[in-house]
Amino acid sequence: MVTSNEDWIIDAGDAIVGRDVASLTPLERLIYCVWVADYGMQNAGDLTAAFDLYGPFHEEALQLSRELGLNVTHAAFALARADLEQQYFQRFDAICDELRGAGRRSIA
Repeated sequence: MVTSNEDWIIDAGDAIVGRDVASLTPLERLIYCVWVADYGMQNAGDLTAAFDLYGPFHEEALQLSRELGLNVTHAAFALARADLEQQYFQRFDAICDELRGAGRRSIA
């Protein structure tokens, strides 16, 4: 069964894909990085496809999450690649919840 967070990250990523990166807010860029990671993890069970799709996603997610003060997301992307792959699905809902909350705060 697909969770609301799985639906959300797919929809949020789809809304961003194809837009000029320079026009994205830092939060949108971070959401894109998580979408890229999710793409790799859901489709291949690792981050290889994610690196192929957008190579700097891991570093960028780490930097943006720190800048935005999103500690849950930052802690996940501070992990080494192998550790993030291993723990991704356990951390996924908390990451999405944090991103969704940040999005609600930014439009309030």
